[in-house]
Amino acid sequence: MRGKKGEKHSAPDDPPRRRANKQRGHGTYATDRPPVVGTVGRHSGQVRLRVVKRTDAQTLRRQVQTFTHAEADVNTDDWVGYTKLERKHVVVCHQLKEWARDDDGDGVREVHVNTMEGIWTGVRNFLRPFRGVHKRHLAGYIASCEFNFNLKRITPDFVTALVRLH
Repeated sequence: MRGKKGEKHSAPDDPPRRRANKQRGHGTYATDRPPVVGTVGRHSGQVRLRVVKRTDAQTLRRQVQTFTHAEADVNTDDWVGYTKLERKHVVVCHQLKEWARDDDGDGVREVHVNTMEGIWTGVRNFLRPFRGVHKRHLAGYIASCEFNFNLKRITPDFVTALVRLH
């Protein structure tokens, strides 16, 4: 029997392939874990997803400024990259096991990031059948996924546009 659990690998220069990149924390493009940043409008429902090199404050600020209105309230988790957003900014602190919060006392927990968390689940489900996507092609797959989220229904105008492209 080959590859029994606990046996040493015979070629130390050629270690066995590990499934996925199981490193903890946020990835970067350089470490082959390209981050995808996203925004979703609570009223419009429009989703914007982008593959980026890293999730530093400058990158996240550019994403928020590009895809939100200046008067928008921005809800995020407690990732340090969100600290310098130039919008009205409310934070849900996951480190303190906080997932949603009612700030105005009306019984509705309006401060949450559950909408975006649900979209990340949809992105993973969209990518799962491809069984791994090279980082060079990831932006195209993410663009297709974004398109699917934003297409609420197929209209005759949409079909006409597709036929014209083909």
